[in-house]
Amino acid sequence: MPKGSDLLVAALENEGVDRVFGVPGEENLDLLESLRTSGIELVLTRHEQAAAFMAATHGRLTGRPGVCLATLGPGALNFSTGAAYAHLGAMPMILITGQKPVMSAKQARFQIVDIVASMKPLTKMTRQIVSAAAIPSTVRDAFRVATEERPGPVHLELPEDVAAEEVENASVIPVHTAERPVASALSLDGAAEIILGAGRPLVMIGAAGNRPALVEALSSFVRRTRLPFFNTQMGKGAVTGGSNLYMGTAALSEGDYVHEAVERADLIIAIGHDTVEKPPFLMKSAGGPRVIHVGYQSATVEQVYHPDIEVIGDIGAAVEGLAERLEGKLTPDEGMLDLRQRILARLNDRAEEDRFPVTPQRIVHDVRKVMPEDGIVCLDNGMYKIWFARNYRTHVANTLLLDNALATMGAGLPSAMMAAMLHPDRRVMAVCGDGGFMMNSQEMETAVRLGLNLVVVILNDSAYGMIRWKQAVDGFPDFGMSFGNPDLVHYAQAYGAKGSRVTAVEDLVPTLEAAFAGGGVHLVDVPIDYSENTRVLVDELRNRTPDVECA
Repeated sequence: MPKGSDLLVAALENEGVDRVFGVPGEENLDLLESLRTSGIELVLTRHEQAAAFMAATHGRLTGRPGVCLATLGPGALNFSTGAAYAHLGAMPMILITGQKPVMSAKQARFQIVDIVASMKPLTKMTRQIVSAAAIPSTVRDAFRVATEERPGPVHLELPEDVAAEEVENASVIPVHTAERPVASALSLDGAAEIILGAGRPLVMIGAAGNRPALVEALSSFVRRTRLPFFNTQMGKGAVTGGSNLYMGTAALSEGDYVHEAVERADLIIAIGHDTVEKPPFLMKSAGGPRVIHVGYQSATVEQVYHPDIEVIGDIGAAVEGLAERLEGKLTPDEGMLDLRQRILARLNDRAEEDRFPVTPQRIVHDVRKVMPEDGIVCLDNGMYKIWFARNYRTHVANTLLLDNALATMGAGLPSAMMAAMLHPDRRVMAVCGDGGFMMNSQEMETAVRLGLNLVVVILNDSAYGMIRWKQAVDGFPDFGMSFGNPDLVHYAQAYGAKGSRVTAVEDLVPTLEAAFAGGGVHLVDVPIDYSENTRVLVDELRNRTPDVECA
């Protein structure tokens, strides 16, 4: 007779799950045995946080929830950052944790923490499974909640005695799809009329516009309307193909060169903007451009974002409807297209400078040179994220993965590992600061054990560079930011990976090419010079003179 854990695994298989990431404990042993005899692969990680990051990235790249597993108490609590990462980043994920038996308490309160309560603010739904018979409906509901807009994590707690409980006459619930509501024709007509009446419309693509299922719809919208567009950091790469309409990425909230386009615009069509992101521009109470919000859900009104018009419904259907109403009726603003050339020229400034240690601009330039159009770059969190967001050009959707929501350190390596598992035929690179890398560096062993092909670039400045820069910009003395690193080449080799160190700027591209050609897991240690942070992102932008002539 099947037991609860068997039924849970059958329900996961019913949902199309082929991998579970995690670190099991004694409260998961029934579930572990059920997984052993199933068709689902258990991907054993070295820390629960990494398992959660991998599951979240699976959801981000596929649109289908990734699944991760941990035991009770300390193991479950190690999921917290990963849950928040998925919650703020709108990545569908299922977190499964164990618990002591609920019908008996032979170990009193040992290791018991109220994980359901602790997960409540970090997930869309959290639930303890109280009977084996309830497992099929609970799992089906969990996947439904995790995937419906706005996507995110769902937590299920499986007590040890419920996992071992025998159950009869229980079967899984068939998966069904639900069509999302679409915007009314009236709202589409109204938005189209406003766009046609604008002199200098500008499209902004946000995080919710960067879903796997939206790639063709948004790419078609841009081709058909010929509207210039920019994107938020997490909206980057939503439109495929080269375009002479791309104005740039808003890596800062104001004052960057891309904001000259915002200042010129009299209307911004914000597609999928999620205010969980650091603001890509700051709305004014009066005097700024009008804003149309196109989203799955109505806009969250913030001090810096309060749209004038909203088009609510499935984004793919909405942009298709707008394209039908706008195609062939818009006259491109020549001033905006001229401005585009100046913006992108500024972003390419000093991209090939031969200074050593390497500058951020050169890092971005050389990474772009070795990555094919479909190559995937996964960023950890640090100062380099701003440079990649500003300067790295994408041509295929979901090829630059960064986190501008929780913006946690430590996610870059696990995220890249997941990308390499999903796309073994493509080049995948993790770009990490030395601080962020060391937070989950133990997963190098996992990557080697899994036989992944993965290049891990470590930007080495022996400091928490972003905060050190902010400390200096704010006029504080340099304090509390520096640390020492192990010999990173030997560190990689200790895990069975390969390691290289760049000692001259001209060696960066050949070293990266050799790392990819050699296969396997290869760490590349790159000293970086962050003095450009202040020269460009403070002094140069502060002194820029925007050309926002609207005549």
